[in-house]
Amino acid sequence: MAAAPEAGEPGKGKPFKLLGILDVENIPCARDSTLYGSLGSVVAGLGHFLLTSRIRRSCDVGIGGFILVTLGCWFHCRYNYAKLRIQERRAREGIKNKILYESTHLDPERKQTNSGSSSN
Repeated sequence: MAAAPEAGEPGKGKPFKLLGILDVENIPCARDSTLYGSLGSVVAGLGHFLLTSRIRRSCDVGIGGFILVTLGCWFHCRYNYAKLRIQERRAREGIKNKILYESTHLDPERKQTNSGSSSN
């Protein structure tokens, strides 16, 4: 029988943690990196086994493939995530400045329109 959800959290149970430390649901990029890493592990291990028929070495190659693919996907995703956060912050600051300086003597758009009309 499934456990009933708590009163404060409708439909949410205990968060899934990989190895007890990595909260896959709440950490950005953790889920995708883990899934791609496991796929890389299967491909590397199975490919090495089909080529060499050495079981122990193929397991080692599979573990190495998991580590390499997981870390590669993790760093790539976190880099893109950080770039997106910087762009969002710049856009938020720009909107805030637009609202703050609109219709004042500090408004850059007002300076452009005034200088253009005074030269005619």
